[in-house]
Amino acid sequence: MTDTLVLRGGTVFDGLGSPGVVADVVIADGVVRAVAPGAATSGDTAGARTVDCTGLHVAPGFVDAHSHSDMVPLMDDPQPFKLLQGVTTEIAGNCGFSFAPLDQVSSAVVDAMYGELACTIPSPAGSFAAFLDLVEQHGPTNHLAYLVGHHTLRLTANGAGDELRPGALERMRDLAAEAFRAGAVGFSTGLIYPPGCFADRAELEAIARVAGAYGRTYATHMRDEGRHVEDAIDEAVAVALAGGIRLQISHCKAAGRAAHGKSAALLDRIAAARLAGVDVMGDQYPYLAGGTVLLALLPNRAAEGGATAMTARLADPAYRIALQADAERADPGDGMWGSTTPAQVIVTGHRDPDAVGRTVADLAEQRGQAENPFDTLCDLVADDPTAMIVVEMMAEPDVQAIMASPLVGIGSDNGPPIGLQHPRTYGCFPRLLGTYVREQQVLTWEEAIRKATSLVARQFGLAGRGVLLPGAHADITVFDPDRIGHAGTYTTPDVTPEGIETVVLGGRVVVDGGTFSGERAGRVLRA
Repeated sequence: MTDTLVLRGGTVFDGLGSPGVVADVVIADGVVRAVAPGAATSGDTAGARTVDCTGLHVAPGFVDAHSHSDMVPLMDDPQPFKLLQGVTTEIAGNCGFSFAPLDQVSSAVVDAMYGELACTIPSPAGSFAAFLDLVEQHGPTNHLAYLVGHHTLRLTANGAGDELRPGALERMRDLAAEAFRAGAVGFSTGLIYPPGCFADRAELEAIARVAGAYGRTYATHMRDEGRHVEDAIDEAVAVALAGGIRLQISHCKAAGRAAHGKSAALLDRIAAARLAGVDVMGDQYPYLAGGTVLLALLPNRAAEGGATAMTARLADPAYRIALQADAERADPGDGMWGSTTPAQVIVTGHRDPDAVGRTVADLAEQRGQAENPFDTLCDLVADDPTAMIVVEMMAEPDVQAIMASPLVGIGSDNGPPIGLQHPRTYGCFPRLLGTYVREQQVLTWEEAIRKATSLVARQFGLAGRGVLLPGAHADITVFDPDRIGHAGTYTTPDVTPEGIETVVLGGRVVVDGGTFSGERAGRVLRA
């Protein structure tokens, strides 16, 4: 059978946490037909293409719980940066950022404040259904499932203001329902970013009830990931309870020096919520530094009214003094400035190319602002409200404790593959397997693969994905356990991972011998 593919003799992991077994995998018509020792020599496999997987690990294609690849399919060329990590499916639309539904006004606001997340492509105005159709038309390189973002709902229904106008919440609910009917797998919030940071719990609960009516998932970048992480989890759980929905806590961490050691409190809160009846899981990237927009270092109130209003206020020295006092207080809503140091903030995207790749401390020294680098921060944001950063926030013991939890899966939190990105964009999954499984043995192979596959697929309702069993979709990753890893750094991130040998997407080989085929074989996965 010329349309049949056989992966022969590898150590096969089912994605459910079972130990690997040496077996053959038979694939036909985009579906796994058999997984068993000797399956390649039984049944109708004559003429099938056979890939020798001896000595390699064969796993379900990895499912990235937390992606910002929303607009990547609209780029001119196919982008294999996820396939080369073994990722076959991404959950996009995270942290409240989705690129639909938008009108002409909200599209312009999104581009002004978060344009880099759009791959510098103008955000398309239109419905959520129209956006999914547009992505499908261009052809994703791997599968994508989309969340609808609370920021986007709020901007389209209410504009950039912090207070809700009469009727805006009902409009947000209607737009959310339209997105769910179009195939959104859930909704997301980013409660440290404008305009989501201006929402109270009642607003979020109102949208959660709509999501509950459609059986969708709530994914949240919580209001605080540091000193007040317990309160933030309590809020997220309350929102999920209000809608009767699954909860995904994005990029679990104990962020900032004052929060180091809080991983136990975070995990205890998640476990307690599960015992109370909330289907809550989390995701994590295996790094000590995060990446975000530069304006996240500023207090929420800096961004009231959008980019133009923010830029005008930041030019006022008296306003800066008051803003700095808030920032250094480092309470929820005060931004991340007080949780890190200028030397730990690397600018990765900015209109001024001289700023890229340098720390805020270095730039402050160059500009004669070393005594008060907060002025440098304000200047950088005012010059480019869309600027991006990598910022060191976590401690290794917390990272490992969160990683070891069976309730936390893997999500890269990648940016688009342009400019100087965080290395997680190019190497999150190989780093997990090479550094934390093979070298440090924080996880077993079977548990790491479960956390990168079925745990995530289940949480977002992706039936038939994240498992390697007969009847499942044939999305499969084959890797060398002795070689897998990623050598990317914060200043040289775009290094091709090692050890990913073969990736099968919908039954088609799209990575062969570590080389991308060039084919856009992905699909938009609609709930």
